[in-house]
Amino acid sequence: MNCAIIVAAGKSERMGANTDKAFLSLGQKPVLAYSLQAFEDCEDIDAIVLVVRKDRVEGAGKMAQIFGCSKVINVIAGGTKRQASVMNGLNCLNDDARIVTVHDGARPCVTPALISETIRTAKRYGSAIAANRITDTVKYVERGLKIGKTMDRSKLWTVQTPQTFKVDLLRKAFAHIQENDITVTDEASAVELISDEVRLVETTDPNLKITTADDLPVAAAMLKLDSSINF
Repeated sequence: MNCAIIVAAGKSERMGANTDKAFLSLGQKPVLAYSLQAFEDCEDIDAIVLVVRKDRVEGAGKMAQIFGCSKVINVIAGGTKRQASVMNGLNCLNDDARIVTVHDGARPCVTPALISETIRTAKRYGSAIAANRITDTVKYVERGLKIGKTMDRSKLWTVQTPQTFKVDLLRKAFAHIQENDITVTDEASAVELISDEVRLVETTDPNLKITTADDLPVAAAMLKLDSSINF
């Protein structure tokens, strides 16, 4: 069984106080609904666990029903950190889950094709991380505004979600960071600590993460939504 954990339990601090970006309107739907429907439409996904803020559990469940997301098997509350939210999701997976893909609910432009490609790669190599090559020149700054050196951009990538793994591998990685009190910013960082076979899947379509209010009209343009809608 291939399962998905869609994480939307963050504080959305850069959006402003008391703002939950996953539930902001993007066109005619909440931001989170786009990710949910992409995973619902992906033929390689069998079940979805949705992780949201504690006060959004009931609303997220209703959202899944409204938009016909029948693959959602559980809606649960997240933790204080991303890794705690993902662990909560892992603990809800069925015993027969073999592949798990973790996705940020704030990335509404994800496509079923990208999800499937990460699953195919993870089945072969154990892991698969959506990523883009860096095209800008990157400068390394030790402190202040003084350039330390220019990085070799041919070796640099930015990583995104979905991040997909064999379930046993991700559980082993999370057990390691828990035992050693390590904080990571994404699942790949945890797996990198126990494996040198973390693979990238190059993305070709826009995969924007909604971080500030300015990202909403950009996402609308990428999704070809009505640009006249006010955010």
